[in-house]
Amino acid sequence: MLVRARALISAGHPGPSVAITALVALLAALSGSRGGDFALAVTAMLAGQLSIGWSNDAADARRDAAAGRRDKPVVTGAVSVRAVWVAAVAALVTALSLGLALGVPTALLLAVVVGAGWVYNLGAKATTASGLMYILGFGPLPAYAASALPGQPLPQWYATAAAALVGLGGHFANVLPDLAADRATGVAGLPQRVGARWGPGAVRASALILLLSASVLLLFASGGHPVAWVGLGVAALLAVIAALGTGRVPFAAAFGIAAVDVVLLVVVGYAQA
Repeated sequence: MLVRARALISAGHPGPSVAITALVALLAALSGSRGGDFALAVTAMLAGQLSIGWSNDAADARRDAAAGRRDKPVVTGAVSVRAVWVAAVAALVTALSLGLALGVPTALLLAVVVGAGWVYNLGAKATTASGLMYILGFGPLPAYAASALPGQPLPQWYATAAAALVGLGGHFANVLPDLAADRATGVAGLPQRVGARWGPGAVRASALILLLSASVLLLFASGGHPVAWVGLGVAALLAVIAALGTGRVPFAAAFGIAAVDVVLLVVVGYAQA
């Protein structure tokens, strides 16, 4: 039972799920969100992200088996595809229910973020719309965090734009280790098409430009705040690591840049007064 539970948790992509949830929690907490609404918002986001992870492994079960992905629990048989689908749907319902408890705006924002992940998993990942799904999956995160604040203020435009740039840059960074496997299994999303036409170097360069653009945007929005300059320097270093790294290093570096940008958003102010 414990082995199956571990396998099920692993199928939910706990690393990215917790990382994205932590970024939202940090953004809300540093802006003063506390109490029940904060806890509900964080729990709803975690459930939503886990539902994306589970639906990904369930939808990709045959493709992962064909690619010999022994790191996937559904491929090794440690957990059944049916169990993963059940977990995905249960987590989705839980997420949306918790979001609705915070209000219709919060629930709608969460539906966009999580819905984009599901649409990506169910087919958009193999089309040029894959990039759009990452934009929709990350762009609304500042608005979602702001919805946990008193009065549910709207986000500044640059907060949404920066989050979308980080999401799209993360998409390009995330596919770098899997370009060959994606080509073999017919996954032809936006980054894969860029790689097929201009080579892996173009995918790395795109990730670097997109990720750094978010930090540059926040630097300008801050009016040249000293902390923003420091943040840009750290982001530049992480972007280089993302561009030169192998395996999952690029995606980890992209999350590092996202964390830096969260701090910058708090310094600049991401919610309208």
